[in-house]
Amino acid sequence: MTPPSSSPVPRNPVGGHVPVAGGLHKVGLAYAREIGAETVQVFVANPRGWATPDGNAQQDDAFRTACAEASLPVYVHAPYLINFGSHTEATVDRSVDSLRHSLRRGRQIGAAGVVVHTGSATGGRQRRTALRQVRRRLLPLLEELDDEDPFLLLESTAGQGASLCARMEDFGPYFEALDAHPKLGVCLDTCHVFAAGHDLAEPDGVHRTLDALVETVGPGRLKLIHANDSQDVAGAHKDRHANIGAGHIGEEPFRALTTHPATAGVPLVIETPGGKEGHAADVERLKKLRAG
Repeated sequence: MTPPSSSPVPRNPVGGHVPVAGGLHKVGLAYAREIGAETVQVFVANPRGWATPDGNAQQDDAFRTACAEASLPVYVHAPYLINFGSHTEATVDRSVDSLRHSLRRGRQIGAAGVVVHTGSATGGRQRRTALRQVRRRLLPLLEELDDEDPFLLLESTAGQGASLCARMEDFGPYFEALDAHPKLGVCLDTCHVFAAGHDLAEPDGVHRTLDALVETVGPGRLKLIHANDSQDVAGAHKDRHANIGAGHIGEEPFRALTTHPATAGVPLVIETPGGKEGHAADVERLKKLRAG
C-alpha cells in the first residue's frame, strides 16, 4: 500500500471504515486496498457489546508497520454502548472499561485517534448533572494518556433524545467539563451535524458550520471527519447515512469540506451503505471532489 515516493500526501486523505474480522492486517488492509483508501478506521471490539478482547500481536505489528510505511492514518471507533452521561452506574463503569480498552488497543496498532460518541443524559437527569459525571469519569482516562497515545475524538450525535452534544455550540460545555484537555479532539460526522440542524447544503453552510466549531473549541481540535451523506432532511434528528451525493447534503458540500482552513490535514472517512462496491465508489467520488 506504500504510495510512490513522488506522490505528495493529500491535504485530506480519503478512506473508510474497514472490516477486520479475520485479522487487522490480513482482512482490514486488503479491504482498504480494494476501496482505494488513504486512511482507515476500525473497531477493536464488538461495537454493540462490552467485551474487551486482546489483540493478536502478530496482526497488530504487521498492521501498524504496513500503515506506517504507507503513511496511512489509522483511527479506532469505540463501541456504541459507551455513555458517560448515563444514570445507570453499571453502564458508566462499563463505559470506562470499554473506552480504556479502545485507547489501549489504539496505541498498540498505531492509531492517531479513538472516536467516541458524546452520549446523552438518561433517566430524566439534567444536562449539567450528566456533564459533571462526564468530568468525574472521563477526565481521569484523559489524564492517563501520554504523547504516544491516540487522541480522544468526541463525535456528536444527530440530536436524538437528551443528547449531550449535537450542535457545534454543544461542544463548548463538553470541552469545559474536561478542562479542554490537550489530548481531546473532535470527529465531525457530516450526517450527524446535518441531522442536528446545521444545513450543510445551504450556500456556505459547510464553512459556517466549521467556523462555529472553531469558535467553540478553538483551532486545531478537528482531527477527523466522518464523510456521510444523509437520507433525511436537515434538522430531522435521524442518523441515517447515504452515499456521497445520493442524499440531502449533496456533492458540493463535500468539496467545500476540503477548502476550509480548519480541515487542513484532516482525513475523511466514509461510513456509507453499499458494501465494498459502494465504499470504493464513495472514496473515488470524494477524491474527485477534493481535486476539484
